[in-house]
Amino acid sequence: MASAHAHQAQVRTRAHTSSANHEWAGGPTVFGGVMLMLAGILNIVRGISGIAEDDVFVATGNYVFAFDLTARGWIHLALGAPAVLISVGLFQAGTWARVAGVAVGGLIMIANFVSLPYAPVWSVVMIALSGVMIWALCTVRRGDT
Repeated sequence: MASAHAHQAQVRTRAHTSSANHEWAGGPTVFGGVMLMLAGILNIVRGISGIAEDDVFVATGNYVFAFDLTARGWIHLALGAPAVLISVGLFQAGTWARVAGVAVGGLIMIANFVSLPYAPVWSVVMIALSGVMIWALCTVRRGDT
């Protein structure tokens, strides 16, 4: 009788552990979620600065990808807000969130590449941050999902 109770307790513990693995993300997914959230928040701040036509940005002439400061601000804001929302889905280990996170991370990289002449150091930092985030979202182990 005692061994039957012990066996039932083990089965319940395994079931609880198994469901806990599916409810919360682990390892690279959490790292990717945190990086995506940071990239999203930083893009929101950068977007607001661009929309407000802040004096932080310097206009350069004769650049192939010439955008108005306000247009670049809206682009960064439009990429930052979904990035923050998607990062919440990453903490729940949603496959849709990993796919969307990689897509938004790629778009953030492209937007920062286009912004290189206006904020070169910041753009390079954001490109690197997005690259690490995409790598983390693409290297999910079988047990993490």
